[in-house]
Amino acid sequence: MSSSRKWLRRLVVAALLALLAGAAAGWWWLNRPLPLRNERAEVSIEPGTTPREVVNLWVEAGVDVPAEALYQWFRWSGQARRIRAGSYEIGAGTTPRELLDKMVRGEETLEMLRLIDGWTFRQVRQAIAAAPNLKQTIAPLSDQQVAQLLNLPNGVVEGHVFPDTYAYSRGVSDITVLRRAAAAMERHLAAAWPARAEGLPLPNPEAALVLASIIEKETGVATDRSRIAAVFVNRLKIGMPLQSDPTVIYGLGERFDGNLRRVDLVTDTPWNTYTRAGLPPTPIAMPSLASLQAALRPEPIKALYFVARGDGSSVFSESLDDHNRAVNQFQKGPRK
Repeated sequence: MSSSRKWLRRLVVAALLALLAGAAAGWWWLNRPLPLRNERAEVSIEPGTTPREVVNLWVEAGVDVPAEALYQWFRWSGQARRIRAGSYEIGAGTTPRELLDKMVRGEETLEMLRLIDGWTFRQVRQAIAAAPNLKQTIAPLSDQQVAQLLNLPNGVVEGHVFPDTYAYSRGVSDITVLRRAAAAMERHLAAAWPARAEGLPLPNPEAALVLASIIEKETGVATDRSRIAAVFVNRLKIGMPLQSDPTVIYGLGERFDGNLRRVDLVTDTPWNTYTRAGLPPTPIAMPSLASLQAALRPEPIKALYFVARGDGSSVFSESLDDHNRAVNQFQKGPRK
């Protein structure tokens, strides 16, 4: 074998060894945890962000590697253009391979906003203000302005968002989450309305929503819900005032100090169902799906009265005499 051929062979072998060494080093780097300057690193990727800009975001967020090395991995993988917009977070132990996989699959880090059955929109505002990483936009707006942004009827937002737990990406706006909650309430109400019982004194779905909100606030135990609905439906049918304390409390607004007084029951407001017959002009809270269904399919009983036992449940009566006996037995106070 000539010396030139030996030299060429050695050169090929050296190149192959270098290639193998490079591949091994690359494999080792791809599966080695990324060094972080802090315990965690998080970024928000907007739509249209380029792969190189994504790399720079991670390096700025605390991923302690050369940006060019991370960028070349993204390019070499063939998946750089498949990175999805969203909010992402990594901790110790995350490898370059896992980082890219997370962004390609869209495994965002999500926050949660929980809206509770029976909350008023004032309480919803408080929850939104305390929600982490939620872009705040509605704080300076009136309820009517929020309703307009949500395309709600009559400029009323109270009761028109559905109580549930909503996941959201970090940096998303509060109005975006509220649009989902309003759409959910619209869907539930639209599904419940056609299944309503015959002969209800409810002219439209909005009236059902108002009644459902009262049922929500009056119900102490779930088993009483449809019977409480029946009491209010029976009263509406005969023109009897609903006499619901929660409606009076709602009408008092921030003036309510936790103690409902007899003077409050005779002080007229649009929501005082002691001084005004029929349903109040708006819902008084966010009703649950169970309360919506109860309002539209109340239990077929003739009760006109109920009084709380003190354990969350209620005693139901058809006559005022029976109701007065129940009041004397279980409590003294305003009658329903």
